[in-house]
Amino acid sequence: MIVVCGEALIDRIHNGDGTQRAAPGGGPFNTARALARLGVPTTFLGRLSDDVFGRELASLLKSEGVSLELASIGPEPTTIAIADVDDEGFAEYEFLVQGTSAANLTPEMVPEELGQDVVALHVGTLGLILEPMASTLAELVTRECGQRMVMLDPNIRVGLIPDPEYRIRLKTAMSQSAVVKASEADLAWIFPELDYQRAAEEIVRDGARVVVVTLGARGAFGAHQGTRMHVDAPRVEVVDTIGAGDAFGAAFLAWLRDHNAIRPGLSLEPEELKAALEFACLAGAITCTRAGADPPWKSEMVGRDS
Repeated sequence: MIVVCGEALIDRIHNGDGTQRAAPGGGPFNTARALARLGVPTTFLGRLSDDVFGRELASLLKSEGVSLELASIGPEPTTIAIADVDDEGFAEYEFLVQGTSAANLTPEMVPEELGQDVVALHVGTLGLILEPMASTLAELVTRECGQRMVMLDPNIRVGLIPDPEYRIRLKTAMSQSAVVKASEADLAWIFPELDYQRAAEEIVRDGARVVVVTLGARGAFGAHQGTRMHVDAPRVEVVDTIGAGDAFGAAFLAWLRDHNAIRPGLSLEPEELKAALEFACLAGAITCTRAGADPPWKSEMVGRDS
């Protein structure tokens, strides 16, 4: 079982043609769905609203096989993200978070012990920004990182970052994570003085076992022990990029799980890292070919997981 921790929200998407649509979203929500679609037993740990949107989010997770055993439900309204999509399919976000559901994950809502079947935690996006959720999940990572594999996706949202404490919290969590998956833009914000290769080296030196960097249409970069490699992304017609990074991260984690590689002291041969990156790039590319966060199903990845 993999536990995905963080927010579920509604994306209000402004398309380049002036139209709008509402869609379920949030990095951890998208990641949980993507893992379940890839056949990975998955549980969502986060705060959901009991309003119409919250019920929609819960229903979608359950319908795709994600357990809500560790989720909590409350009266706060569902968190909203406003996404503007440009003509090339890239999205920028603003968030309506004050007094909403996602942020209100408190330590009392997290079990004192996780089940023996839990092999990994996935944390990221608003999960390390919004309080009290951020402190709650930071404490959980500290508690669990020695006995379960942690994967962190910072998925930086600049407009929401409250204070310098976030950088400290983020760098601590990265040092406790076996896998750090970040975009080139994420690393440019975290390490403004470094290019993405040198930033990845820094994260590995601080304690992460594997760092994978998404480079959009240019593919992905991986750093692990003595291995440094780049893999190309499949060429596709991009509809939008919403959820592509989440699908990439979920597919990388699914590959590790399917190949019995999940452990706190993660170790991969170069050919294994290459295969995992290629599998993840395929998932991200497929997601870019359709509107919204619509990650691929395992059947769409058949023959690509070796």
